[in-house]
Amino acid sequence: MTSPLTDLLDTQGWVLADGATGTNLFAMGLAAGEAPELWNTDAPEKIRALYDGAIGAGSDLFLTNSFGGNASRLALHDAQNRVHELNRIAAEIGREAADAAGRKIIVAGSMGPTGEILKPVGTLTHSLAVEMFEEQARGLVDGGADLLWVETISAPEEFRAAAEAIANVGADWVGTMSFDTAGRTMMGVTSADMVTLVESLPNPPLAFGANCGVGASDLLRTVLGFTAGGAARPIVSKGNAGIPKYVDGHIHYDGTPDLMAQYAVMARDCGASIIGGCCGTMPAHLEQMRRALEETAPGPAPDLAAIEAALGGFSSASDGTGDAAPSRGGAGRTRRRARAKSE
Repeated sequence: MTSPLTDLLDTQGWVLADGATGTNLFAMGLAAGEAPELWNTDAPEKIRALYDGAIGAGSDLFLTNSFGGNASRLALHDAQNRVHELNRIAAEIGREAADAAGRKIIVAGSMGPTGEILKPVGTLTHSLAVEMFEEQARGLVDGGADLLWVETISAPEEFRAAAEAIANVGADWVGTMSFDTAGRTMMGVTSADMVTLVESLPNPPLAFGANCGVGASDLLRTVLGFTAGGAARPIVSKGNAGIPKYVDGHIHYDGTPDLMAQYAVMARDCGASIIGGCCGTMPAHLEQMRRALEETAPGPAPDLAAIEAALGGFSSASDGTGDAAPSRGGAGRTRRRARAKSE
């Protein structure tokens, strides 16, 4: 089977994904606690600007403004009955932006976690989780998304529920988890566990990987874990633009465009072929990342010491599977902070 994503990977060898949704929308005036998805109808021109910013910076693929667009999360804003509408419009705006770009752009329908914990640990049943994901998926597909993009998942049960929902819809998909607790997800999944999980699914994703987490160094250590675990599918790397800092009442990320350009090239050398940014990543970062990927020849996979030297220290001594980092911060982090500045 072919898809726009696999076709682009076959011809280009790598795909530049987009950057942050929240960071960019906050810069446009989104208030803390406000549901970004409501802007799909209340401020569609800003959502179009979000998509156009990624396209203009060189992204081949962008995620729709629908991360929290499931019934559970929208219920916090009394919008649980608008799931299909808000997701459909998020994808429709994206389809318009992609079709006007003058080159092939992939619209990926973003689907984040439900915000609840599945049984047996929590109270959410598998069938209800599938129902929520399926409702969101149908809206995104009806709006013209090329594929679905499940992201920032922590629990294997929720990943499986999303996969089942997408199978019911009959769409292609990509799935990423967030490894932010000593090399593991919040629910204890390691990079090796995710490789096994992906291949155990009846309808595995076209590609899988990691997004968000702590910093770029930690994320690349996870990517190396995927390759060491025998990953047989394209790997996604969407790391944060540095480390978050609270400045003047707002969260800022300290990663510069130059730092993210280094990260992009190292991500490719670590084995990722779909490379983008997560929190803090703006169009200026994406432009440098694109240039670096185009102008820098692929090289051998860096070891942990090289990653630390280039991008800064790791947040924990272990990647969750028993492989230790060179240090826990230290000189590497000091070097990175000297290069970086708040944005």
